[in-house]
Amino acid sequence: MELSILTPTYNRGNLLERIYESLIKNTKFNLSFEWLIMDDGSTDNTKEIVESFIKDGKINIKYFYQENQGKAAAINNLLGHAIGEFIIDCDSDDCFASNAFKIIKDKVEILKNTNKLYGAVFLKCDMAGEVSGNKFKEDKYITTMFDLYFKDDIQGEKIILFKSDIRKKYKHELEKNEKFITESRMYHKMDLKYKVVCFNLPLIIGDYRSDGYTNNIGKVFIKNPVGYCRYFEEILNYFDLKNVKFNKRMYLIKHYILFSYLSKNNNIIKKIRGKLNKILVAILYIPGYLFSWKYKRRYIKN
Repeated sequence: MELSILTPTYNRGNLLERIYESLIKNTKFNLSFEWLIMDDGSTDNTKEIVESFIKDGKINIKYFYQENQGKAAAINNLLGHAIGEFIIDCDSDDCFASNAFKIIKDKVEILKNTNKLYGAVFLKCDMAGEVSGNKFKEDKYITTMFDLYFKDDIQGEKIILFKSDIRKKYKHELEKNEKFITESRMYHKMDLKYKVVCFNLPLIIGDYRSDGYTNNIGKVFIKNPVGYCRYFEEILNYFDLKNVKFNKRMYLIKHYILFSYLSKNNNIIKKIRGKLNKILVAILYIPGYLFSWKYKRRYIKN
C-alpha cells in the first residue's frame, strides 16, 4: 500500500461523492491507495452513502465511526489504521485534482531518497482553478512550514503529502477537551527536526463553505482558546524570529495576548522568551486586553 487518504467528516454525506469520483478518476495512474473515512458522529446518511461506495468495490475504502470529537481527533484516530507509505488528508468538502495521483507518483522519489524531509507541500485551488493564497518562490524549494508563512509570507491553504513513518510520530495536540487546533501547531513541531519540499502544483480542489471552520473562525477561537494560546506561546519560545517580518512578529504577539485573555492565561510576559517579545507584550498588553474583551463580546453575541 503506497498512499493512505484520511478524511474526517461530520454531516457531509452529500459531499463525499465528489471525493469518491475524483479517486476513481485517479485510478488510471495505478497508484495503490486506501481511503480511510472517520465519521465524527454524523446524524445524516453518511454511513449509508459510504456503504454504497464500499459495495461498488471500485476502490479500497475503510469506514470508522466515533462520537463527535472534532476534526483533529478524527485525524488522530485514523492514523493508527493507515498502512500506506505516505499519508495525505482530504477534507470531506474537497476532492483530488484529475492528475493528482500522477503528480504524487512523479514527486515521491525525493521524499523516499531524502531523510531530512517529512513531507511534500502542494497547492490547493478552488473549483475555478484559482490557487489558494500565493505560490512558492520556486519548485523543489526545501524549507519548513514555519518559514513558509512567517519568513517567506506564503499565504493560503497548502496540501502536505507526509511520510507515514514520520507523520505517525506526531498528533494534533488538543487541550482541555477542546475540539479544534490549527494544523500548524503539529507542523511546527515537525519543523524542529525535519523539512518539507514544495511544488507549485495543485493537488486538491475545494471551495470554502459557509459551515466550515474557516468561515466561522471567530467562534472557533472562542471555543478553543487554550490550544491556540499554547500554539502562539510555543512559537515565541522555540523558534528563531530573527528573520521574521516585523508585521508577522506583531501578529504573533497580538494573538498571544488575545488567546491568553480568552483562556485566562496569567503571567504571560514571564512565560515567553526574548527581550523584544517581552517588550512588545508589555507595550500591547492593555490595548490588547481591551481588544480581546470586545472580540469576545462580539462573537458571544453572535
